[in-house]
Amino acid sequence: MNHDYTIKDQSMHREGQQKIDWAAKWMKVLNHLADEYRKEGVFKGKRITMCIHLEAKTAYLATVIKSLGADVWITSSNSMSTKDDVCAALVKNGIHVHAIHAADKDAYRKYLHAVVACKPHVVIDDGGDICELLHTHPEYAENLQGICEETTTGVHRLKQKVKEKSLKYPALAINDAQSKYLFDNRYGTGQSTWTAVTHLTNLTVAGRVVVVVGYGWVGRGVAVRAAGLGAEVVVTEINPWKAMEARLDGFRVMPIDQAASLGDFFVTATGEDDVIRVKHIEKMKNGAFLSNAGHFGYEISVPQLYDAAKKVETVRENVEEITLKSGNKVYLLSKGDIINIAGGLGHPVEILDISFSLQLASIHHVLISNFREPGLYRVPEEIDEMVIREKMKAENIQIDEDIKGVLKR
Repeated sequence: MNHDYTIKDQSMHREGQQKIDWAAKWMKVLNHLADEYRKEGVFKGKRITMCIHLEAKTAYLATVIKSLGADVWITSSNSMSTKDDVCAALVKNGIHVHAIHAADKDAYRKYLHAVVACKPHVVIDDGGDICELLHTHPEYAENLQGICEETTTGVHRLKQKVKEKSLKYPALAINDAQSKYLFDNRYGTGQSTWTAVTHLTNLTVAGRVVVVVGYGWVGRGVAVRAAGLGAEVVVTEINPWKAMEARLDGFRVMPIDQAASLGDFFVTATGEDDVIRVKHIEKMKNGAFLSNAGHFGYEISVPQLYDAAKKVETVRENVEEITLKSGNKVYLLSKGDIINIAGGLGHPVEILDISFSLQLASIHHVLISNFREPGLYRVPEEIDEMVIREKMKAENIQIDEDIKGVLKR
């Protein structure tokens, strides 16, 4: 099959390969699993499509899958997170890449079609866009054995299809595995969000008021890391159980209307549309910062904010100063897109070692299971536990033996 690709500049491959090689050094569990699966040959001749944030760590997962004998097609689940040098390195490694940083919506849809035209056996999805495409173009899914969905947002979309009885394919809810949400969503997003915010602004978080909108696993991580940096944390929620949890974790809890006038930094983490609207932004302090840690860039009402602004000016890379009609200014980071990747380097490597090991093990499970019945399936507990025990072994962490079968209950 021809090695087709759409990238910005092939000459950037050396810089991209350097980043991939750095990630590879620290992905001990992923490397171990790859060595085990290489002996079996299960991946040989299979076509794997990936729609995922396209940066160095996800690129290394793609190269591992390629090394196991599969043909790999990859695009980005969010064009703002695409790293063009990494894309160039992947092409050099024989992977079919269709992604360019900051591509428009038409190009994004074109790339989605390009990576499913191979009629894949397994899809790794990040947000559910490939799954949606396969439902409108089932001709691409004639060889499909399963979808592995990585994110909270994507799993929610799959659950909605199950509720509507419209899901046509078998799918694994990777995000619902403990080895994913307990570490990736909380510690990965928590650290990488504040790494990005502090890098973009070059300002302190200590002594500031941070408003975290949403207290799921991502919101928990963002809130805890903000508190660790010395911030006073306020949480807004619509779920009473999560709100009470936030309060008992030591954070103030109140409606967004009330929190709007208090915050210095705002971070959304809900997966929902327009949770910070213009009416809230108009109540904010002069100089407040707006950012989004959710998968899609629609949690802040950015188009409406631009329309309501007197002036919009880029004052630093990925920082827009927005002057409101009142004369107050707010600062929008990475245009309201996913802050930790669009404005930073994404999750720490060791955290994604866990997540991507779970992904690789899940793909392996799909390939050997041959289940074809449509539905949303959990990652088998033995795979979930295997990944975290391998991570503990890699980190030389020992625990007591389970003599009562507690884990089996």
